[in-house]
Formats: sequence, C-alpha cells, structure tokens
Amino acid sequence: LDVSMDMWSYFHTCLVSIWLHRFYIYSAVAFGISLWIVIQFTTTRIKRKKSHGNPSSPKGTADKLENGCATPQAQEVHVAGVKIFYGSQTGTAKRFAKALAEAVMSLNVPVEVINMEDYDPEDGLAEETSSRNICVFLVATYTEGQPPESAAWFCKWLEEAANDFRVGKSFLQGLRYAVFGLGNSAYVDHYNTVGRRMDKCLWMLSASRIMTRAEGDCNVAQSKHGSIEADFEAWKTKFLTRLQALCKGEKKPCSGKCKKGKCRSSGKHSQEGLDYEHGTSEHENTEAEELFETSSEEEAGGTDSVIDVEDLGNIMGHVKKAKLLLIEGVWNEEGAAGAGKKEEAERREMITPALRQALTKQGYKLIGSHSGVKLCRWTKSMLRGRGGCYKHTFYGIESHRCMEATPSLACANKCVFCWRHHTNPVGTEWRWKMDQPEVILQEAIEKHQNMIRQFKGVSGVKAARLQEALAVKHCALSLVGEPIMYPHINRFVRLLHQHGISTFLVTNAQFPEEIRRLEPVTQLYVSVDASTKESLRRIDRPLFKDFWQRFLDSLKALAEKQQRTVYRLTLVKAWNVDELKAYADLISLGKPDFIEVKGVTYCGESSASSLTMANVPWHGEVVSFVQELAQLLPEYGIACEHEHSNCLLLAHSKFQVGGEWRTWIDYGRFQELVREHERSGGSRTFTAAEYTARTPPWALFGARERGFDPLDVRFQRKNKARDISGC
Repeated sequence: LDVSMDMWSYFHTCLVSIWLHRFYIYSAVAFGISLWIVIQFTTTRIKRKKSHGNPSSPKGTADKLENGCATPQAQEVHVAGVKIFYGSQTGTAKRFAKALAEAVMSLNVPVEVINMEDYDPEDGLAEETSSRNICVFLVATYTEGQPPESAAWFCKWLEEAANDFRVGKSFLQGLRYAVFGLGNSAYVDHYNTVGRRMDKCLWMLSASRIMTRAEGDCNVAQSKHGSIEADFEAWKTKFLTRLQALCKGEKKPCSGKCKKGKCRSSGKHSQEGLDYEHGTSEHENTEAEELFETSSEEEAGGTDSVIDVEDLGNIMGHVKKAKLLLIEGVWNEEGAAGAGKKEEAERREMITPALRQALTKQGYKLIGSHSGVKLCRWTKSMLRGRGGCYKHTFYGIESHRCMEATPSLACANKCVFCWRHHTNPVGTEWRWKMDQPEVILQEAIEKHQNMIRQFKGVSGVKAARLQEALAVKHCALSLVGEPIMYPHINRFVRLLHQHGISTFLVTNAQFPEEIRRLEPVTQLYVSVDASTKESLRRIDRPLFKDFWQRFLDSLKALAEKQQRTVYRLTLVKAWNVDELKAYADLISLGKPDFIEVKGVTYCGESSASSLTMANVPWHGEVVSFVQELAQLLPEYGIACEHEHSNCLLLAHSKFQVGGEWRTWIDYGRFQELVREHERSGGSRTFTAAEYTARTPPWALFGARERGFDPLDVRFQRKNKARDISGC
C-alpha cells in the first residue's frame, strides 16, 4: 500500500509540475514547429533557384521550354494540350482546324481536332474545366444566321445551358478558350452570329478567354485582310503567340492599378490580362481591331467594371462609328468613316489568290480581276457532231460557236443548286477594282479560241465545225455570278453586238433598276427559282434583306422590255414543284415571251448544298408540271422540248404564226436592228417579233426526235463522270 501511495505521489507531482510550467512547454513546441517550417521553405527556394535560376545547369536546361512550350521534363505543365472544335458546312472551318492543328503540333503541344457533330458538350466541356487544355472553336454561320448542321446540337445545348437557371453560372469555370467565327458580311443581319453567340454563352458560363473573338469574312470586298483565309492566318499568328506565352506559364499581366506605381505592364498587354481573367474585351489601338475582334461583353451589356461619366461620351462615339462602319459594310485597317474606306475597298480585286486557284482548278479561264470564260460541254459535244444544247433546239444557236462568259464572277445569291459550289464571291453592289469592257472582251475571245484550238486533231471532231467555232457568234452571259452587276454592262453588250455576237444575258432578279437601264440584248433571262417568299429564301438564299420586293420589281421591269424575255424555272423536287398557281401569278406579272422549265441538275455531293439525286425530277415529271402550268396560262403553249437537258419551252401565242411556232431567232436580222438602234441614239426601237424565225419540226414538243437535231448522232456516255458544265 505504501509503494502504491509513493507511485501516485510521484505522478501527481509530475503532473502538477507540467501544469505549472505549461507555458514554457507550449513555447518550445511552437518554436520547434516554426523552425521546421522555415527550414522547409528555405530548402524549397534553394532548389527552385538551382533549377530555374541557372540556365547553364543541366537541370535548368532540361526544364527549358522548347519552341515556347513546355517539354515533358518540365516540372509543371501549364498547357496540357489544345482541342480544336469545328462546325463546318462547306468544309472551310474543317480546313482551318487542320491547318491550326499542324501549327500547334509544330510547337510540341498535343492537339486534337474534333467535329462538333461527334462531341457531347454536356459531359465533355465540364471535363475541360480541370484538364489544363485550351479549347479552340472554329464555327461558321450558315443560312439565316443558323449554325451548320454538324454544329446544330452543340450550339443548341450551349445556348440552353447559358440561359438555364438550373445550370450554375460557374459551370465552365476553369475552361480556357478562343473563338474564330466564319461568316459573310454581305449578310448584314446574320454576320458571324453563331460565333458571337458561342463566345457569349461560354463567357456566361464563366469560361475564360485566352484572347478576344476573331471573325473571318468570306466577302473579299469587306474582309479586313482581303479574304477569309487571310483573316484566319492573321488570327492564327496571334493565337500561336498567346499559346506560347501560356505554355511558359506566363502570369497574367498587371492590371495597371498598382497602388505603389510599380506597374511594368500597361496598355494593350495589360488589357489582355484582364481579358484572360475576367472575360473583358481587348481594346486595341485602332477601331479596326475593335471591329475585327469583338467580344461578347459588348453584346451582354458590359462587365462589372465601373465606367466614368467622362469616358461615356468616348465610348458612345466609338459605338456610333462602329455601327456606321457596319451599315456601310466597309472594314479597313484605319477604321475611319468616309470615302477613304470605300475607295480602299474598291481598289481590291474581286479574285483573291485563293479564289483564283480554286476557279482555275475548275477549268475557268480568268480574265483580269473579275471576269471569266469557260468552255461549255455542249460546245465540245457539237464539235464532235453529238448534238447541241437546249438553246440550239429552242432558239437555233450554233452551240459550237457559243462562248460562255461573265464580266462579273460575283453574285447576290447563294442558290442551293449552284453548280459552282459557291466558289465565286458574293456581294450586293460593286466594290471591287474594275476592268474595262474592251479588255474583257478581247481576252475572253482569245481564251475561248485557245480552248477551241486544243480540239484540233482530237478524234471525232469535225474539221468544218472546228473552223467555224473559232468565229464566236453567240455569247451566253450565264457562266457564273451576276453579269448585270458589272457597272459597264451596257458598253460590254454593245461591244459584243459590234463584233456580230448575239447576247443571252441571265439575271437572278435582284437588280430591278439595272434591268431597266439595260440596253437591248438578243434575249434577256430572269431566273425564277421559286414562286413564294419563303421558298425563294430557302432556295436562292439571297443577300438582300428586301429580296422579295426586288424580285417582284425585277419581274415588272422585265415586262417593260420590248426585246425577247424569258423566265427560267428550275424545278427542285420537294422544294418548289407544288406552287403552280403562284408561278402562274408571277408569269402574269412579268409577261415573258418564253418560259423555260428545267429539272435541277445534280452537281455531285457538296457540303455547300443539301441536294441529292432524290431532288432531281424525272423528265416525265417535268413534262407533267409544264402541262399543268400551261392549263393555267391560256396565252401560252408548249412549243419545244429538249429531253437530253430535261427541259421544255412554253412560248407566248404571239410566236405561233399561221399555226407554226417561230421560237428561233433570225440573228442576222437582230444585228441589223440593233445597229439601227445604236445609230439612231436609241430612238429607233424594235420588238421581239421583228427577228423571229421558224422552229424546225424536230425541235417541237411531241416530235419523235425529242429535241435532238437529226443532223447529229446522239452519244451515250458509259461509266464516266458526267460533265455538268453548261448554260
């Protein structure tokens, strides 16, 4: 018992002593912990200095950046890789994505190219918030400001997420991104709307830009760098520079608000840092940059930053100038309003180097800066005695002596059935450098003759016809684009007539005043691709906002013409074949002399169009359509047929004289009449009835030949790709 008491007494004494001296014990423990922290901190700093502070050391060299990007040996990875998302309709965005990927790979950065159609944004984008990847979005704006089909779901989900209160506003916080939009400024109301909306939605979900959004413009007249390819290259250079900085782990630049005045960064560089952290727009030194690279805060109503009242006037001034520039459609490097910008745009050539390469590859012989000529397949066919085109059947032209050309490659529509696959430029007015009509005609004839000479010695070519073909007798101004846009079109037409060349001019019914001012041509066409406003919007995809009124005014202007006029109807199955009554109403408005009804030509698969062979009507279906239409038009009758072109001709009853159709043209008589008209200064007018000729029996509807000239031998092409070129 005594031993137990002694032990208890000993422990009691120790505990009391510890309690009484507890302050000293606590101090010793705290000192020990502090000492350990100091030792650890000092050791870490020494290691870092040895690793990064001495570039000549082996370890420092191993961790150096290669081409501006971290090598696998680097201790910390600031950019794990780049993911490039594209949404493309015509393939341009896809091509840009691949080009950007190659450039990123040259920096030794992992890269992945992703089609938005094959990506689930709901799961995938959330993972990118912590992946240290840079996400790049290349997206085009398609019809009516909508995304391409391949990007439709991606864009829809993104917009719904950004506007859904159930989705947290920080859902994409940590995701770093850049956006490059592809559009056409000729569509003023819808220019690059998809890229802008995507940028805005990402920002609303707290994603961080690494640089401001950029916009490429297909409209060469207004593109900042002359073409969408040049716009992309300029942006790509900026992106790669920014990527290299991020790979180096570059900290965000100072905001310029340092209290002690020790800020080393200012101006544009500082603003980039703010843009990276807070999504604010980058204010460049010129207004051109503000227009070329705009950010979604401006669309969303600004950021949380406070604006001084004194600065408000300047900001509103910039906004007004930007709106004026947008309305005028002129974007140049200085961004200043006035005539100087228009003159700069006018000095640009319509045919950019990239466009020249694409058109040349398709067989065009380009003339100057905005014109072209190409050999029609029917010219080749008639040289061999294998038959002529439908104009030979309907109007008696000699197909082997016909030159297909245009003084303007630009067009105001982007029709779904365009056989040029939209490689030509578009625009609503002339803004390019202009060549003289004398030069255009001379080069057109020379290039056409050179193409004809290439058939010398070719098997099957008839020597007599080859010699005749060297003397051009007809010119189909229907190659591509809108010839009537050319400001000197009247001079060009007069020159053709002076050379004894007849003129067949086609317009897309968007320039009514130009139609009224047009001097007499042999035959004036208006393309009537649809009979209602909505179907015309879907099929022709016009650039003009008031396209329907322009369309109707063009038909009215056609009715005022005294020479031969033609409606050209292109039937697209499941698109415009059920509008017979509406077509009849349009015919009564324009009162054309003739109505050509033709089934659409399938030009092969193209990302620029959704048409397939299922949209091509059979010849029997075209015949049925024309017969039903004729019943609604008591003043017209079915005159001719060209089965090979899937085409029929309705003619006004005034061209049926003595029970015989006179749809053919007396070309010699026309040249006499037009010379008299010019000599009289325009006072001597003439009508279509003054230069008609009898239509041969084989060209009439219902004839056994079905529109094929019996003097030629029909050739059936087997197992060869069809040449769809022709007027």
